[in-house]
Amino acid sequence: MRLAYTEDQELFRDTVRDFLADRCTTADVRAAWAADTAISARWVELAKVGVTGIVIPEEHDGLGMGDEELAAVLVEAGRAALPEPLLESAVAAGLLAEFAPDAGWLAEIAAGRAAASVLLPGQRLAVEAAAADVLVIGLADGDLHVATPADCVLTARRSVDRSRKLFTVDFTPTARTLVASDTRRALARAADRGALGAAAQLLGLTRRMLDITVEYAKQRVQRGVPIGSHQSVQHHLANVLIKLEFARPVVLRAAYSLARDLPSAGRDVSMAKIYAGEAADLAARNCLQVHGAIGYTEEHDLQLFMKRAWALGTAWGDAGVHRDRIAADLLGDAPAPPTPAF
Repeated sequence: MRLAYTEDQELFRDTVRDFLADRCTTADVRAAWAADTAISARWVELAKVGVTGIVIPEEHDGLGMGDEELAAVLVEAGRAALPEPLLESAVAAGLLAEFAPDAGWLAEIAAGRAAASVLLPGQRLAVEAAAADVLVIGLADGDLHVATPADCVLTARRSVDRSRKLFTVDFTPTARTLVASDTRRALARAADRGALGAAAQLLGLTRRMLDITVEYAKQRVQRGVPIGSHQSVQHHLANVLIKLEFARPVVLRAAYSLARDLPSAGRDVSMAKIYAGEAADLAARNCLQVHGAIGYTEEHDLQLFMKRAWALGTAWGDAGVHRDRIAADLLGDAPAPPTPAF
């Protein structure tokens, strides 16, 4: 087992990082806060880089990559606080590829002409459900439906991170929207992909909050010296870095296991979500403390990344859900899929 990216994976990751550094600035994230939808012209540009079709099979104009490459890209999406529903669209695309490959949606998503959202058993809210072109809805009985926003009654709900456009979905299943039955295993794997993706984004968010705060500590002068010269500040930031470095291989392991459908994949994903969530939570608290009161004002960029971290910390199952899942697995009980929540 090699818990590191290959040369090709690093090249793709770096390409996405450079693109987002130029096309997803904090000003762009703020614009998404004010807009009705976070899906913008950047979605088509992401498609040209190959990002929107990363898990879509090549025969449907995608890249045909897997969870390891998706996780690498989502770390960069987190670093930039990318507002578009890249993870949700990837989870939906995976289900479409398995159960409705001929519906025509896959090539549209890969080309950036369509975006998808997903609602799995246990989820209360769907991201960008109103602006998405297709909604993939999994029910508790295992039925899988493919619908459009016109098939649903959508009610907007406000998130702590206002670039995440959340909706409740009132949906009445019909024979027209049903594409498959008895898909519980696939739905559980889709939930794992979602949890892994959230963990990967939390890694990127942690790194970005740390970078912002290190730079601030170098520039902020108090009593004639930069505050970063004080050991107490250094310890706060070093503790964040330690958490980040411990979480990184756990996320890599989860991506490795999920990509190969290993028996431990579910447990590994839960471990990744816990570790990445703890790292991001510590980063938010310590970085805010170093900044002081200015850090949580809307005028400061730090709050953009803190609020995304808070939102993703509970998305796709919070720490309590995943700890219970690990305990059930270790004690020999039948492990239930994580309960995604927002």
